[in-house]
Amino acid sequence: MNDHAVHISSPARRETSVVFSSPHSGRDYPESFLNQSVLGENAIRSSEDAFVDRLFESAPSYGAPLVCARVPRAFVDLNRSADELDPAVIEGVRQVGHNPRVASGLGLVPRVVANGQAIYRGKITRAEAEDRIERYWRPYHAALRQELDRAQAAFGQAILIDCHSMPHEAMDQVTRSGLGRAEVVLGDRFGAAAGEEVVDRVERAFRDAGLVVARNTPFAGAFVVQHYGRPAAGRHALQVEIDRALYMDERTITPKPDFDDFKRLIEGVIADVAAIGRPGENALAAE
Repeated sequence: MNDHAVHISSPARRETSVVFSSPHSGRDYPESFLNQSVLGENAIRSSEDAFVDRLFESAPSYGAPLVCARVPRAFVDLNRSADELDPAVIEGVRQVGHNPRVASGLGLVPRVVANGQAIYRGKITRAEAEDRIERYWRPYHAALRQELDRAQAAFGQAILIDCHSMPHEAMDQVTRSGLGRAEVVLGDRFGAAAGEEVVDRVERAFRDAGLVVARNTPFAGAFVVQHYGRPAAGRHALQVEIDRALYMDERTITPKPDFDDFKRLIEGVIADVAAIGRPGENALAAE
């Protein structure tokens, strides 16, 4: 296991089939990468799911592991396939078909951060991109797959909760009149990545905490839930996006004064979600 790529917080005793993950909260920025970039410190962090790992760090207390990236999304995006390579930022890569994530500059090696700000002056080498895959992408996904395998071996199923944050402005264009502005968006690839009962119960956990929840719009889930979600095989994967404005100042990338209050609210959600995969009368029956 590459400790520079991933950190796993394990429970003293695994009590649930639920696994939490945070692929975009990494903040170990390699100095060589910072030297390559044209961006300042705050700008380069703008696509980071800052503090999401802290919001969910109590997961092991409820019998569930938490798998967190160490490296930042701007360096290598662990919520992308290893073949989502952008010819506009990596030398020697040929465009194969149309991939909207790559086209927008948000491939495996991102070309831009928030608001389309370019990260690099020019291109990086193909060898450097492959090195990031081998040193960071593969170890992270090996760790995540291992935790899901362990959950399914122990409980007959695995439920992955892939934790993210979204800019407050992300909901500006999709909030419909008469409906509350969504504070949490659940993405299950429109039912392809998780069973309906799982999604219903996760949604209920957030609603019971007083949060406004939407599904699949504008975030239906990217590579992680698409790749690991196989409900017919007892593997459910659900992407969770939380409005950053609820707990942080997006401009300065600092926690709000009431961060700990919101974290306690999320801890209640974690407890309810972990119970979904816990054997007993309130748990979801293995499929």
